[in-house]
Amino acid sequence: MPETIRQFIETLKNTPPSNNLFNPWYDIDPENDIDPHAPNTRKNHLQYYLEQRQESARYLLIAEAVGYQGGHFSGIAMTSERILLGHQHQKGIHPHHVFQYHTPKRTSHPDKRPKGFSEPTATIVWGSLLQMQLNPYEFVLWNTVPWHPYQPDHPNKMLSNRTPTPDELEYSKPFLHAFLQLFPRAQVIAIGQKCASVLDSLALDCPVVRHPANGGATQFREQIYGILKK
Repeated sequence: MPETIRQFIETLKNTPPSNNLFNPWYDIDPENDIDPHAPNTRKNHLQYYLEQRQESARYLLIAEAVGYQGGHFSGIAMTSERILLGHQHQKGIHPHHVFQYHTPKRTSHPDKRPKGFSEPTATIVWGSLLQMQLNPYEFVLWNTVPWHPYQPDHPNKMLSNRTPTPDELEYSKPFLHAFLQLFPRAQVIAIGQKCASVLDSLALDCPVVRHPANGGATQFREQIYGILKK
C-alpha cells in the first residue's frame, strides 16, 4: 500500500491493459499536448493538489472517471485547465482554490482552446462547493477510474469520453482503496450510482448524490448541500 502521495501517484502509471484509456500523468497526447513535458506538469499539479489537502481534508467526492475536458489536461479530477489558468474567476473559482505556492501551467496546445479546456462538471462542482463557503482545502475530488476512457473510433479520439467498462471498474478498485487510505478521517461522498456501487463493493457505506452532468446540476446542488450542511 502506498505510504505517501508521491508513492500513490507512482502506482497510477499501471494503466489497465486497454488501448482505450489515457493516462494523464504518464502518457503524451501527441495531437493535443503543448509539449513533451505535459505529463510531468500534470503529475506535479496532482501532487500539489493532494499534498496540500492531506491534513485538512474533511470530504472526499468521488465520481466515475477522468474526462477529456477536465483531468485529461489538468491532471486533477473534476478540475478543468481553464480553472487552473484563472479563466473561471467570473464564477468565483480561482487557481489558488486548487493549490497554492505553485504556478499552474497549461498542457493543452493553445490552438485547441485558447483559454484551456473547460469541463461543465468541474465548473458546477467547484462552484457549488465554494458557494457553500466550504474551505477548498477541506474537500478532495477523485474518480473511481483515475484514468481517461476515450472512444477509439471517435473522429477526435482523445477529445471524447465513454463509460468505463466493468473490467476497468474492477481493475481500478485497488487504486481507489489506496486513495481512500491517504485520507482516513474524511467522509466519502459518491457522485453517481456507478461510483456508489463500486464503493459499496469495497464495504464502504456512504451518501450518494446525483451527478451534475446531463441536467443533474440542480439536484446535485440540493443533495450536496443537504449532506454538507447537516
